[in-house]
Amino acid sequence: MKEKVNSGTRNVAIVGPYLSGKTTLLESLLFVTGAISRKGSTKDSNTVGDSAAESRDRHMSVETSTASTEYNDIRFTFVDCPGSVEFAQETYNALIGVDAAIVVCEPITDRVLTLAPLFKFLDDWAIPHLVFVNKMDRANINVLDTLHAIKAVSSRPLVAHQYPIMQAEQLIGFIDLVSEQAYHYHPGAPADPIPFPEHLKEEEHIARAEMLEALADFDDHLLEELLEDIEPPQEEILKDLKLELGADLVVPVFFGVAELDYGVRPLLEALVREAPEPEATTERRLSKHTGNAPLAQVLKTYYTPQGGKLSLVRVWRGKLTDGIVLNGVRAGGIYRLMGQQQQSVNEASTGEIVALSRLEGIKTGDTLSTEPSMPALPKPEQLEPVYALAVTPEKRNDEVKLSSAFVKLIEEDPSLIWEQHGDTHEVILWGQGEIHLQVALDRLRRKYNLPMTTHLPQVPYKETIRKPAASVHGRYKHQSGGHGQFGDVYLDIQPLPRGQGFNFKETIVGGVVPKQYIPGVEMGVREFLAHGPLGFPVVDVAVTLTNGSYHTVDSSEQAFKQAARVAMQTGICKCEPTLLEPIVRLEVTTPTEFTSKVLQLLSGRRGQILGYEGVQNWQGWDSVVAYLPQAEMQNFIVELRSLTLGVGYFHWEYDHLQEVPDKLAERILASSNGNNGSNGNGHK
Repeated sequence: MKEKVNSGTRNVAIVGPYLSGKTTLLESLLFVTGAISRKGSTKDSNTVGDSAAESRDRHMSVETSTASTEYNDIRFTFVDCPGSVEFAQETYNALIGVDAAIVVCEPITDRVLTLAPLFKFLDDWAIPHLVFVNKMDRANINVLDTLHAIKAVSSRPLVAHQYPIMQAEQLIGFIDLVSEQAYHYHPGAPADPIPFPEHLKEEEHIARAEMLEALADFDDHLLEELLEDIEPPQEEILKDLKLELGADLVVPVFFGVAELDYGVRPLLEALVREAPEPEATTERRLSKHTGNAPLAQVLKTYYTPQGGKLSLVRVWRGKLTDGIVLNGVRAGGIYRLMGQQQQSVNEASTGEIVALSRLEGIKTGDTLSTEPSMPALPKPEQLEPVYALAVTPEKRNDEVKLSSAFVKLIEEDPSLIWEQHGDTHEVILWGQGEIHLQVALDRLRRKYNLPMTTHLPQVPYKETIRKPAASVHGRYKHQSGGHGQFGDVYLDIQPLPRGQGFNFKETIVGGVVPKQYIPGVEMGVREFLAHGPLGFPVVDVAVTLTNGSYHTVDSSEQAFKQAARVAMQTGICKCEPTLLEPIVRLEVTTPTEFTSKVLQLLSGRRGQILGYEGVQNWQGWDSVVAYLPQAEMQNFIVELRSLTLGVGYFHWEYDHLQEVPDKLAERILASSNGNNGSNGNGHK
């Protein structure tokens, strides 16, 4: 028997670029549906969304917020997602659990390009979405130019659902392109029907014809009606809008001013009529997951000061009840969220988004079920880190708390990564940008009482040699009463090809160095190479033990280790030590219009361009491949985003070591010596 899904529910994400007005739209949606009696504002830091302290400090969304309301017998759960590219992981993690998304944007053609990565994610995941062009009270708005700009960055055809009515550069109403009824807006009240404005007849006719033609591409019957000049009934148009929106074939467009509630009620009406029910989303997402066991997926993890851990989940199948055991973990309470407020409920049915408490060990993206070994549902790829800071607790005693705090921090925000660097021994926190890491540091201070100091990470320079040295002599002799210490070695030191690391061998003849002491020689060489004459680890070196002598009483492995260090210290300086820097292979993805600027950026940072080409299945985007010194990477993402309206990004991986140019090496070494271990960028 097929399970009944709660069709009286809609889960809708609110997404869009930074400053587009997403949180303001959420306030308006909650206000006009009666969920709140008074609207807050981001300026006053009293909105339902952006309720976290880190959000209010910055007047911007830094994490996913959830709020529920009811309208026309439908329970809407709105998921307000961050707009900054530095918090895109939050947005992507939440989007996979909704039935539809509202993409909020401003009517500024120069900024429309910022929608491109979001549109691509929505289309890659086949998530139905519509566009709400907000802030239509701006001056000098050209509706057609705005629509054409959005069309250029969407792989799905845009379908204008309305035509805005403007007066003296102000939005005063709209024409519904389905019914061709005109409406006039009033602050704080629903729009009133008004006579059709004759001066917009031609523009409205063109917009409506484009809407019908776009829908007819997916409906042969509608196409026949248009070819025969038959006016299609409104019911047929609405049916097509619902079907094609639900299949992510078209993108309806609405206009409004969320701050004044203009356009919000028509948007809600469209969501009621045309947004897919949870049943449709469930069928699409669970096509490969058979069975009847309850199934859910974690969209977001919170650590709250009062309630501990909360896991925001989408219920895909079955019913969740208080105390249910999922993945072997007993859940605590079940809650609906209204920003940071929690409403306890006894159960959650298929199609709902709720929070579960105390799911210890469960992470964002995890698939939850009562059935063991349930196949995992797809989840978004984790964004690669692009910006780093070295961090140290202000209080030395807090170092023991750092690891457990990082675990919780990364559970809340999986796009963070931390590591203890093997070469520099620094604790490094990686993320998506400077603001992203500052928010993480604020959380460490507020939630875990771990104030941190930060600095730029050291560049893990290495050093090598340019020429060999033969028969380098090292003797260690120490007498302190009783048994002494004696070791005597001759070493050949040779450079190796780049990337070969270290090689040790011996050619001892006649037992002049007994076999039991040879490991001590290798140990002494390795210890010396860990910190070479320039102050960095030495690589790509071969050392051969060729000769030596020993004392039957005073020799030991420790003595030969010290003799090897003496020989290396003497010989390595004869081999012309030189500084090496790590080179990364960088693949930058950028809109084609910015490719030339990206090439200049790379060249200006000592990059070696390897080539560039168009990105497959993403028209208007290029991929540029280059080698770039890691020392040039620290603020690279900042400049790249500045050049590309925030949408350029890159993938990088370590590739090889390369000699630093002599003049630059002198500056790095001078800085290193002057700052007692600096990274060559003037930061310790």
